[in-house]
Amino acid sequence: MNPSLHPRAAERARLSRLALRAGLSLPLALPLGTLAQQAGTTAADTPERVKSLGVVTVTGGQPTSLPTQIPTTIEGVTREEIATRINATDSEDALKYLPSLLVRKRYIGDYNHAILSTRASGTGNSARSAVYADGILLSNYLGNGIANGTNFAPRWGLVSPEEIERVDVMYGPFSAAYPGNSAGAVVDYVTRMPTKLEAHVSAGYSSQPNQLYNTSKTFNGWQTSASLGSRAGDWSWWIHLNRTRSEGQPLTFTTATVASGTPGRAGTPVTGWVGGLNTTNTPWYILGTGTAYQTVQDQAKLKLAYDITPTLRASYTLGWWQNSSEGRPASYLTGPNGLPVYSGTVNIQGRSYTLAPTAFPLTNDDQTHLMHGLSLKSRTEGVFDWELAASLYDYRKDRQRAPTVALPLAAYGGAGTLQDQDGTGWNTLAAKGTWRPQGLQGAHIVDFGIGRDAYKLSIAKNNVVGSWIDGPINPLSLVSHVGGRTQTVSAWAQDAWRFAPRWKAVLGLRWEDWQAEDGMSASATSTLRYARRSESHLSPKAALAFQAAEDTVIKASVGRAVRFPTVGELYGATSGTLSFVNDPTLKPEKSWTGELSAEKDLGNGLLRATLFHETTRDALFSQLVPGTTTSRVQNVDKVRTTGVELAYTGTDVFMRGLDLGGSLTFADSRTVANAANPASVGKWQPRVPRWRSTVYATYRPTDRWSFTVAARYSGRQYANLDNSDVNADAYFGASRYFTVDTRVRWQIDRHFSAAFGIDNLNNAQYWNFHPYPQRTYTASLQWDL
Repeated sequence: MNPSLHPRAAERARLSRLALRAGLSLPLALPLGTLAQQAGTTAADTPERVKSLGVVTVTGGQPTSLPTQIPTTIEGVTREEIATRINATDSEDALKYLPSLLVRKRYIGDYNHAILSTRASGTGNSARSAVYADGILLSNYLGNGIANGTNFAPRWGLVSPEEIERVDVMYGPFSAAYPGNSAGAVVDYVTRMPTKLEAHVSAGYSSQPNQLYNTSKTFNGWQTSASLGSRAGDWSWWIHLNRTRSEGQPLTFTTATVASGTPGRAGTPVTGWVGGLNTTNTPWYILGTGTAYQTVQDQAKLKLAYDITPTLRASYTLGWWQNSSEGRPASYLTGPNGLPVYSGTVNIQGRSYTLAPTAFPLTNDDQTHLMHGLSLKSRTEGVFDWELAASLYDYRKDRQRAPTVALPLAAYGGAGTLQDQDGTGWNTLAAKGTWRPQGLQGAHIVDFGIGRDAYKLSIAKNNVVGSWIDGPINPLSLVSHVGGRTQTVSAWAQDAWRFAPRWKAVLGLRWEDWQAEDGMSASATSTLRYARRSESHLSPKAALAFQAAEDTVIKASVGRAVRFPTVGELYGATSGTLSFVNDPTLKPEKSWTGELSAEKDLGNGLLRATLFHETTRDALFSQLVPGTTTSRVQNVDKVRTTGVELAYTGTDVFMRGLDLGGSLTFADSRTVANAANPASVGKWQPRVPRWRSTVYATYRPTDRWSFTVAARYSGRQYANLDNSDVNADAYFGASRYFTVDTRVRWQIDRHFSAAFGIDNLNNAQYWNFHPYPQRTYTASLQWDL
């Protein structure tokens, strides 16, 4: 039988989550090895081990890279839960129902805007969370958020849903092992590593009927994947292949405010426009769509592990990701001859408007990225253990082509530009150690390490010779070239101290030395070079846990995080449909975050209540300049967030086979000081809603069937610092939403399983600058050896 439909899979997942959350371990025996990192083992390595804090029994399993000695909020979801509960077409879908998290995923295969939002950070702040896969950095700290022609979302495409073993999330910057980018959350994807021969093949299909403005079309997607792995002696290996083909709904729109037109009869009379109000309730016209992506993505993953000795393992990971994407617009405007109108002067209700040649933009993206990860790790569980780890993420090829001539000619060729980011990327190097002093009966566990993270950004845009579709660049016709480097060297240590039978404290300190250099911005006529910068900061951490009763733990955590400006924020100015203005003088943002939690084991469920608070000074935000399509990055003097989070998971609730879960988060997040924009003081932080909630119910009447209904809610949001976007239900808006999802899974026999689901069953239309998907049907078939 497939383990995801095992009748006790949900109970195993519950116990795993409880032990990972506790930090101070409750008296539980774990049938799954969620705390394998504490034991430093994997399933094939060791017999059963019993840890000293409480009675935690570890029987192996893939280790998380998250610290298990931090008594703070940790949530997670297992492979079994993903298969049973979630219509997962991308790896970020695994986070869909976890408390206080939102990924701004606009369509299947969204590679450039799927940014993670956390308790006190919105979907414009990708650099305030840390995403890893097996400890390898997937977060893209080359920039923050989105800039025209560039994207800084985590590299979700390097992990596919089928290879996930577990996802663990630590909320807040409470571990000294992580950089200041962990202010919001740390996410670690633990992927499969087999203990015997495994093979898996799956195929999926999705369909989204979409109606918005004058668009009425069904957008489809297809996915296939295959995996093969085994273990023989001291060697284990894993190969995974995945292909996604998807059609996304229109994401941007060509608009013109009514008042921007010139009264008179000049221009071609057109019909087909859609009237409405923009985010400030100003009357405007929707003239057509700007971008709808057709995407083909391929991913390949190779993982190798070799046990040099019974306590020393070497591991290597190679990831390859390829993306080919076409962004295509559609004009709603029709001239007197019945043909679409794309450019020139048009007349709408007695006013004339001039459409630039690029008013309806086209783009072709061609990308090949490589990821390498190498580690050497000891697992003696004695006095001392150590690890060496290195990773490299390489934009081997990253190019975007766009025409500068108007449709319909642009569909066949004509003049254009090529934007090239080849050679951009980052690398990391770290050495870590764990010291367990003898003679102290396990009262202290000291973790420490040093590391270096380096980032290089290069964005060159040139006019092309001949056709924009396939013409070579004209090296004598530079449009712009921006880039630079940043580097952070760090050292850290933290001590987990069990100073009494029911008490545990963790004290940590992180030192970081940051520098930025080689910053430059060039045009066809000039080159500007920026001075080198450097800063050093200390970030203390502290946590305390008290086991108030056998089934109750109370925990408190506090930590400072320093998030340094990214290369893109400092130097990455771009121009185009949506332009970005950089600032080489930006200050790092500095946050103090604290939380107080009470967690209770209900026997068949877990209940948690958390009070959290964060104060951030010099917060880094990128905002549209009012009345323009140009974004500018800036420091905001002070932002404060206070909130409460409730979370519950339960198995066999009220009746056998019924699993329930949910969360409710309230956050009061406001700008409290901003000399550069006084109008923003007292207003809500952009894209952090006051209320958000998730709830799910899964019923397993037999071992072969499971039925899930889930819902997600987010309250009112704002996109602008001054909250001037009073109309959220419009393009550029950030609206509230309520969606219902369903999933049915059938274990046909020992090898085959099938699933059918509907996301956004109630067909809500909602926005986060772009429109989110409407009702989407998914179906999948999987074979497991």
